[in-house]
Amino acid sequence: MSFELDQEQELAVARLDRATAGRLWSLARPVAGRLALIVLMEIVLTVSIVVRPWFLRQVIDHAQERAGDVIWIASLMCGLGITWLLRFGGGGVTQWLAGTIALRVLGDLRARLHNHVLQLSVSYFDRTRVGRIVARIDRDVEALEPALVNLAPALLGTLLRCLAAGYLIWHIDSNLLFYLCPLLPLLLLAMVLFKRIGATVWGRVAECKSRVTAHLCETITGVRVIQQCAAENTNSNRYIKLLSDLDGSAIKASWAWGWFAPFTFALNIFGICALLVAGGRHLALGELSLGQISQCIFYVFLFLGPLQELGDLYERLATAVAAAQRVFLLLDTQAQIIDRPGVRDLSAVQGTVTFESVRFSYHPNREILHGIDLKICAGETVALVGPTGHGKSTLMQLLCRFYDPDSGKVSIDGYDLRDVSMRSLRQQISVVLQDNVLFSGTIRDNLRCAKPDSSDLELNQAVIALGADEILLRLPQGLETLVGPAGTALSLGQRQMVCLVRAFLADPKVLVLDEATSAIDLHSEGRIQRALKRLCYGRTAIIVAHRLATIRHANRIVVIREGQIAEQGHHEELMKLGKIYAELYQAAVEAAR
Repeated sequence: MSFELDQEQELAVARLDRATAGRLWSLARPVAGRLALIVLMEIVLTVSIVVRPWFLRQVIDHAQERAGDVIWIASLMCGLGITWLLRFGGGGVTQWLAGTIALRVLGDLRARLHNHVLQLSVSYFDRTRVGRIVARIDRDVEALEPALVNLAPALLGTLLRCLAAGYLIWHIDSNLLFYLCPLLPLLLLAMVLFKRIGATVWGRVAECKSRVTAHLCETITGVRVIQQCAAENTNSNRYIKLLSDLDGSAIKASWAWGWFAPFTFALNIFGICALLVAGGRHLALGELSLGQISQCIFYVFLFLGPLQELGDLYERLATAVAAAQRVFLLLDTQAQIIDRPGVRDLSAVQGTVTFESVRFSYHPNREILHGIDLKICAGETVALVGPTGHGKSTLMQLLCRFYDPDSGKVSIDGYDLRDVSMRSLRQQISVVLQDNVLFSGTIRDNLRCAKPDSSDLELNQAVIALGADEILLRLPQGLETLVGPAGTALSLGQRQMVCLVRAFLADPKVLVLDEATSAIDLHSEGRIQRALKRLCYGRTAIIVAHRLATIRHANRIVVIREGQIAEQGHHEELMKLGKIYAELYQAAVEAAR
């Protein structure tokens, strides 16, 4: 179980402390004016509700003696009509205000989370499943709506109705309120108990939902692999198991929480029975009228009835608290690779790359690189070769400063990468990977990722200059061709060519090609190799490759084995040496036969 999951489960059972409450309020602060208007509307709604029993009392106590008083009857009817108009009209306005507030607050929070995620280090994404991140930004943010928007006005309305009804019962007969007071400690005790239970059980439900979402995202992303491996049944069984866990946790939560509403209902019944017994006695003694007793019965419903609503409020609050703690966990996650204070921008570089005594490990006690010393001169094309998992791609991750070395340093033109801003560094480096990344939209949209202000003419010229016109401009819609989700509407060669043109547009001083042609068919490889040659011209190029035939003409070949430089030199020199590279090359030639 990952550290992140441990931390989330710990937070899932945490109470809503002042820090969490304060952070929730900070999210709603920009719409404080609208929230105040909702509070005002709740006060108006409460007044419209608590005055309604007074009209009932007037009808019961004076209907016979004033049956012919048209003005009196009309006044009562108008008064009741106004209270109902305020009730429904005010309720509609309140719901509309709450909806607009929710759109504003949740939209701002999603944008804040999106921007924050983009700033996180690559190491975070290496250890965190995509579905978990999606769940935080989507489902957990949605679950915050009750706490951010609806909870405060609803809680205020409940308390106002309870207090107003209690005062009016006391005003009619203080003894009647005395009979209801013993019920309050029981209700408060139940609220505290069920609040603790709710925070725990609904936190577990939220975690199970996150696991379901994470699995679903991974399934959709890897559906081709699942179908190719005929693993549909295995994947479905795993998904069913996750759904079963979710159902089980939800059932347990409903069972644990479901007793609150019946308990408050029972208290309500006891309160009404106590009022009827005490009120009947007072009626018999002539101390209260029948209308006053009827009015008090309605006030009992207003006094104890709203407290039943606390069950639903606390259920939503428990879910929102669990979601809030997860959202804040993501917001509190800090990037491990950040700019130091006082860093300088890297500009007008020549492109000399140096690794000095570089040691690095992804995990403690599992070092990947063991004191790498390598200098790549400006304009030189260097190929890194060696067995898989021995540190070639790790060197490129350090060069792009996705990670920092444990010791030693990586520099460009003598500048330690930790002393320059990451934005300016990455503007000098372009990376083309084996798993080419394209975004939904047209080819033209994807090319503009490298240079957003480029004109259509510049894009066409870049395609032609790189020799990609034979592949891209001959498409039926040319650069306006839709690439589809993740570029699936294009062939592998077409996608790779788009990535090369995109790197060309960025005009970097240092070019990194990480297995850029390993999955390309032989027909496309020739064109792509020509494009690569043009792309590398005048730039420092570092090529990570397994297909050794594609890097024979590199200025230098560096063999990485077990995190160290085993040998380096030209192709002919290494072949004459007859060691690791010669063995790798010979094996590749035999495999191609």
